[in-house]
Amino acid sequence: MRPFIPVLLAAALGGCTMHVQRSSAPQAAPTIETGATSGALAQVYYWRAKPGKFDEYSRYIREFAEPIDHEAGRRGAFVSVTTYVAHDTASAWTHMRVFVLRDSAQLRALGGALDSAGLRLEPDSVKRRLRGEYSASLRDRVGAVTVEILR
Repeated sequence: MRPFIPVLLAAALGGCTMHVQRSSAPQAAPTIETGATSGALAQVYYWRAKPGKFDEYSRYIREFAEPIDHEAGRRGAFVSVTTYVAHDTASAWTHMRVFVLRDSAQLRALGGALDSAGLRLEPDSVKRRLRGEYSASLRDRVGAVTVEILR
């Protein structure tokens, strides 16, 4: 079953119209790299922007999620993170966030590291709660999968 997951991910990526957004473009979601050279695993999160909220959710990722990613990455939470965007309306997801990880220990710690980074950047619990409510108004979670990276 393990070899099937990367094949499924590759098929999903190949079957969608998408743009890999890089940090060199002013309006793009960057790939955040931490200096590590390779990863063994990836944690993939799939989100679907609510109707009419595609651009607003993309802006939310740039303005709120990416600073948290930078903070967590700076502290070694992952090897890299890249956001992919599917403009194909038939796709189940509109935004896919891929966190590349060194190993299973880094995978287990990822959620806590991201939460901790968010707390460091916004210590006010009321503001964090309001930000969470705002993000929930922009998108729905489609799913998540952990995959092994084959080289």
